[in-house]
Amino acid sequence: SREYEIVFSDEFELDGRTFKDGEDPKWTAINKNDYTNKALHFYHEDNAITTNGVLNITTEQKENWYKAFDEEKETFYSDRKYIQSGMLQGWNKFCFIGGVVEFSAKLPGDSQTGGLWPALWLLGNLARASYVASSDYVWPYSYNQCDAENRGSQEISACDKVGHYGLAPGRGRGAPEIDILETMQGSSDQDLYVTNIRKPYLSTSLQVAPGIRTNRPNVGKMPQKGQWYTNMEFGNETGAELNPFFYGVTLRHQLESQTYQSDALSANIGLSDTHFQNQHIYRVEWEPPQEDGTGGYVKWYVDGKAVLGVSGESLKVTGAEIPSEPMYLLMNTAVSSNWGFPFEPPNCEDCKTYKCGDPACLCGIPLGYCDNFPANFEIDYIRVYQAVNESRHFLGCSPEHRPTERFIKGHAEKFMVDGEKQPLKPIQHGGAYCQSDSDCGGEDMGSCDPKNKCECTDIATGPACLAQMSFYVHEAKAIPPKFQLSSIFIPNGLLFGILSL
Repeated sequence: SREYEIVFSDEFELDGRTFKDGEDPKWTAINKNDYTNKALHFYHEDNAITTNGVLNITTEQKENWYKAFDEEKETFYSDRKYIQSGMLQGWNKFCFIGGVVEFSAKLPGDSQTGGLWPALWLLGNLARASYVASSDYVWPYSYNQCDAENRGSQEISACDKVGHYGLAPGRGRGAPEIDILETMQGSSDQDLYVTNIRKPYLSTSLQVAPGIRTNRPNVGKMPQKGQWYTNMEFGNETGAELNPFFYGVTLRHQLESQTYQSDALSANIGLSDTHFQNQHIYRVEWEPPQEDGTGGYVKWYVDGKAVLGVSGESLKVTGAEIPSEPMYLLMNTAVSSNWGFPFEPPNCEDCKTYKCGDPACLCGIPLGYCDNFPANFEIDYIRVYQAVNESRHFLGCSPEHRPTERFIKGHAEKFMVDGEKQPLKPIQHGGAYCQSDSDCGGEDMGSCDPKNKCECTDIATGPACLAQMSFYVHEAKAIPPKFQLSSIFIPNGLLFGILSL
């Protein structure tokens, strides 16, 4: 067994905390359109705020105009979306390699109504979520071999004999993804045929590249022998099963040598109404591999019960590795026409907007969808633990053996939207309008000066002094005690069924 200690915590205790760019040292609420996954939402910085002792990410019906790009005509034009939501990301602020992440969260909306896509996840710091230019040829690579098949599609390749931007030569890099949860809501009466899981369900995933290029399983069907990864472990207590609805994506580019396959090693478990009514605990245990890429694992748990385990042994089929990149945390609720919406409904070609109230879209939106807003995703806390004196566990977004800082600075335009001068603004230290000390966090955090401006103490920051200056001090509570964690945690024979295809 190893002793673990807390290295990061956010309890979201102080109400009124906001996360606009430059307002918080841990998090940024992005303010931009989302171009990924057929998104129907616009991420707005106002849709993440602390209320009643929790972080509240609100998804609502609200119209936003944005600058869009027509790839065929190669021109910009104005477009709009009708759903506004929130994403909080710790990109280039708090990152870590290895450890245990634990969220306490209440899922948004009605469990029986499709359309919402809440997620808690980790992403490598070399890519910034929803900033598509930053992720191309980087996401979700976790690969350190030099070969002709992948050299053209991996921007930072083990084939590189010269290391630029402070990167080590001969070291493959990327931005793998660990999805702690993504939930699919909808009617539990719907038969999903190939699985015993019913809606609403939760998916956990490890997304890596390179993926399996040929003889892949068909979406919606279970893999045949030899088509998929082996030695994946599925939790018996949670009834976890392989996710047959998402095996990864092919990232196509004009040149075939730059086209590559990503894979999602994923499991589903069924959820109940209580996950949408009360706080539940979602945890991932991430052990990085040895420096030679062998070993390591990722294991997922819900309320302390095992869901999925993926080891380095599982990835040998492609040569991908368990992640060893500095990764950051994300929380968001998306809305997408390919997540919980009717699949290719007949006679629905005129539905272009998916706007509530548009008669042409009655055929294309889930039953009860428009009554499911506003929906609140409530996160009570986030805690990150690392093993004491563990050489493979690191803190920071640009550690010496996996640097990212100079690469990001050298490609800054990929990590910000058009018109911005820098990806992240400096953190504002006080200055918000106030009428009393309580508007500035109170005695320990800040005070209201004679000019009605918040003045922060040494331990607080942000416009209204509501954020802790330090990453690693537990906010406004005693630090949770250290705990013992077995490398296996609970004997796998009691918790897991082994899939051997």
